Parts: sequence; C-alpha cells; structure tokens
Amino acid sequence: MKRLLCLILAISVTACASNTIINSTPNGAQVYVNGEKAGTTPYAYSDTKIIGSTNTVLLKKDGYQDFLASFSRNDNVNVGALIGGLFLFVPFLWVMNYKPTYSYELEELKKTN
Repeated sequence: MKRLLCLILAISVTACASNTIINSTPNGAQVYVNGEKAGTTPYAYSDTKIIGSTNTVLLKKDGYQDFLASFSRNDNVNVGALIGGLFLFVPFLWVMNYKPTYSYELEELKKTN
C-alpha cells in the first residue's frame, strides 16, 4: 500500500508541469511571455500553473508587426494528474495542459514611400 501511495504521489508531482512550443512564421521572433523576455521562436515554454491559467505572448521581429496573443492551460487532459487526483484531490488543479504547440503568423510591415 505504501508503495502504491508513493507511486501515485510521484505521478501527481511530475504531472503538474505543462509544456508547449511557441512557433512563429517566420522563425526568430523575440518572445515575451507575460511581459518578460523569454527567448526566440521556436520557444519551449513550461510552467506549473493551475488549470485555466492564461498567459500572454508578444512576438516581435524587425520588419513585422508586433503580434499579441494568449494561451490557456485548458486544452489537453493530463492523465497523470487525473490519476493522482483520484487519490489526492490537489492534482485536479493540474488536470489540464497547454496544447503541444502554438503557431502564429507575423504580418510584414507595410512600406510607405
């Protein structure tokens, strides 16, 4: 029984993180997540926020309009957290994940003469 509880706890704890890849067309855009500079596309994002958490992403690239979007942790079921939640209520807060990827197309700035 003790081993089963340890296994459930291990699954629950590791199941709390959610990962996604932020892509842009074209690649190489600067990525800002929730106002903080994070890197360039393609960018691997991970957090342990609870279900329904929303993040803002701002993409910037020279010659292109800035692109602002948001993504929420409510797209995919996290099986590990679901199993852990059956035994320990708390993992239900992490039962949903981000989509595996978010892709955004940047629009070129219009040239003025």
